[in-house]
Amino acid sequence: MTHRIKVCQGTGCLSSKSDEITDLLRMKAGEDVEVTITGCHGFCSQGPIVLVDDVLYTHTTKTDSKFILENHIRDGKILKNRLYKNPADKSRIEKYGDIPFYSKQTRILLERCGNIDPENIDDYISAGGYQSLKKAIELGPEAIIEIVKESGLRGRGGAGFPTGVKWEFARNAPGAQKYIIINADEGDPGAFMDRSILEADPHSVIEGMMIGAIAIGASIGYIYVRAEYPLAVSRFRKAVKQARERGYIGENILGSKFSFDIVVNEGAGAFVCGEETALIASIEGKRGNPRQKPPFPAISGLFGAPTNINNVKSFAAVTWIIKHGAEKFRSLGTKDSPGTAIFSLTGKVNNSGLIEVEMGTTLREIIFGIGGGIPKNKKFKAVQTGGPSGGCIPEQYLDTPVDYSTLADLGSIMGSGGMVVIDESTCIVEFAKYFLSFTQKESCGKCTPCREGTLRAKEILERITSGNGKLSDLEDLSKLARVIKTTSLCGLGQTAPNPVLSTLQYFREEYIEHIVDGMCRAGVCKGMFSLEINHDVCINCSKCQKSCTFDSVLGNREQGFVINSETCEGCRACLESCPVNGIEVRPPIELKVK
Repeated sequence: MTHRIKVCQGTGCLSSKSDEITDLLRMKAGEDVEVTITGCHGFCSQGPIVLVDDVLYTHTTKTDSKFILENHIRDGKILKNRLYKNPADKSRIEKYGDIPFYSKQTRILLERCGNIDPENIDDYISAGGYQSLKKAIELGPEAIIEIVKESGLRGRGGAGFPTGVKWEFARNAPGAQKYIIINADEGDPGAFMDRSILEADPHSVIEGMMIGAIAIGASIGYIYVRAEYPLAVSRFRKAVKQARERGYIGENILGSKFSFDIVVNEGAGAFVCGEETALIASIEGKRGNPRQKPPFPAISGLFGAPTNINNVKSFAAVTWIIKHGAEKFRSLGTKDSPGTAIFSLTGKVNNSGLIEVEMGTTLREIIFGIGGGIPKNKKFKAVQTGGPSGGCIPEQYLDTPVDYSTLADLGSIMGSGGMVVIDESTCIVEFAKYFLSFTQKESCGKCTPCREGTLRAKEILERITSGNGKLSDLEDLSKLARVIKTTSLCGLGQTAPNPVLSTLQYFREEYIEHIVDGMCRAGVCKGMFSLEINHDVCINCSKCQKSCTFDSVLGNREQGFVINSETCEGCRACLESCPVNGIEVRPPIELKVK
């Protein structure tokens, strides 16, 4: 029997030296063991991940490689302490497919991620790769567009515009030269969907792009990818080179009249270049500023020619749809939002990582079913969907199905797929300020509402979090946010106020507490809280004292501990280190004296 060991070499696992684990396994493996690398498995919080046949090892170390070969492979003994530990019941789960993080997903676009070697085109071909391209060449442009329209696929880059309709516009636009572009300028804090797919399954994106090129009549394609993604860039370039060598890219592809080539364009990290007209300007060598639409890129895009732009996930979806059919895709998800959605699940959640679920899956199932709930038994507060331009959705809407329309109804967006979970230890005002500060900094400055409006809004939030806010600030903030939203030139400004508006809608009382009571209930805003040990909960473990840099935790394990409010700097180290949530946030000392 030949055993196959797959070692994750996505960016996350590589940062934990999974390449060294691979080298050791290859060095010592016998002839009956095949050691291969893969891209991201998605289970990022558990890396480095090593899959031995169908057994998944987490947090693997170089030392573990010897045990895997000498005990697991040779004697069938499982390395128990490296199996996934379920936060719900602390049980260890052995089989890859039994882990809720995977078993509760519907992985169609991610089905090869973590299962094939992304640097080996033969692995992709063996898994059915480039069959969709062959089929698309036979179908022709009109049939391709009709299948994509029938599938109901909506762009996975943020706006959710019907992909087939978008392609039809570009197909019908007059022009001898047309272009197709992959938008891989993923700049949301905490987002890594596009990066992970490019690292783990680059050929599926190339194949989808080429199908799109046949559909609209393009002969040249560009991928605009962040230079901060060196591994994704390297693997995509390697995949393009391999596809060209095999005749999938170039002149008269697969004996047809279709010729196509791909150019890799690395972006310099401007978030606004995720907007399609700014992205086009950047490829052209200009400053990445958005422009007024119309004309839309489908009519006048790159170098003035008809251009189609789609996200990485959209092109990967097209590859799957052409292979399996529009009806199969339509059978997943909801009527208005068919198919699946890919999210980077991050923040205060036990199982963070890259996930894929059917549209219509509830937030509760994602966060508590797949994500394993909130660490340290903290209380769930909200989830922000859609990246820095998304809104915060509170606990009462946890059973909301995730799709384009329902999220919009709640004041948020689907966006490109960022999902940040926050718990009771997060200050909602500080949270809104963080994301507004991000979009304010990333504004290109071309239009006044975005350039000046986001700055003024940030100044109001800074006043509130420093204890100098006024109740009138809330009305001013709300009005300002709506002006920015309705008058900004591009999507960055139009969605930048979403974190502010949604938190004002659902968490207004926290804003009022900051202003009226001078208190931050989460214990985040400096000078607006104090910390006390709850002796009914405290187990006298002394972790709070050991974590305090300022020697403000007094006492011992026999007599108990207290926090000296006169020297406490409010750094929260004791709060974070307490294993039983025995330290409570209280009003500032001066308020208690009053």
